[in-house]
Amino acid sequence: MEAAPADRSGEKALSWVLKDGIIELALHRAPCNELGSVSLAELENFAADLRRMQESAHALVIYSELKSGFCAGADLRELYRRSQEMDKATALRGVRDFLERIHRVLNLIDAAPLTTIAAVHGVTFGGGFELALTCDLIIADKLARFCFPELRLGLIPGFGGIPRLKRDLGNAVVRDLLLTGRSINAVKAQQIGLVSQVVGEGESLRAARATAAQLGKFDRATATAAKRFIKSIPQDELRQEIDLFCELYTRPAVQAGLRKFVESSAAQPYLP
Repeated sequence: MEAAPADRSGEKALSWVLKDGIIELALHRAPCNELGSVSLAELENFAADLRRMQESAHALVIYSELKSGFCAGADLRELYRRSQEMDKATALRGVRDFLERIHRVLNLIDAAPLTTIAAVHGVTFGGGFELALTCDLIIADKLARFCFPELRLGLIPGFGGIPRLKRDLGNAVVRDLLLTGRSINAVKAQQIGLVSQVVGEGESLRAARATAAQLGKFDRATATAAKRFIKSIPQDELRQEIDLFCELYTRPAVQAGLRKFVESSAAQPYLP
């Protein structure tokens, strides 16, 4: 068994382990696994390890250890703070660099020669939804909710969500989620083909582990070939998404939206 350091103190955002041919990536950054500079640096470390571990693994399971949910998305407080501390040009360069780095990590997960499974519960919003979309299968507990709330900030999803959702489900679903900003529950997500299994509350990780174990019975080379055949990476659209996000980021409406989010007194301001 191989594992990342077990110390969960300080800013530790995630950890991973390889056992019996299954890699498990656990998210555990309170309050709801927001993806900021700390999480990105650790995801890059994971990506470097993934290149090595995938040679002796057949499946990857991504899940959250937090009761609040799978992931609330980008760390908007960090994004807003940086926009206030830097001039516009410097802040924009930082945003583009962040997006390009996180795209590299998510593209690697998307194209990994493994069967990848997101075990989600609770809040699966924004960048968290985009992380789940890199996986081949999404297994959701019945209380999971999916949402792209970026429109209320004057932005679009920036971690690859639009091209991946369009690839998997088509434009009608993309328009609905993107332009309304509303959330959908696990049952609705299964009905539209986003989620492969809906399980009882608190059961998504157990179901993902059982599925991953079952996958170990199949020929690895065949599974890899099948995945490459049915799951292309929309590279051109992913690059276009970064450009559009950066173009929108410079507008005053974005700063106003971020300020409203940061100043909110709600316990979970990312909720609809």
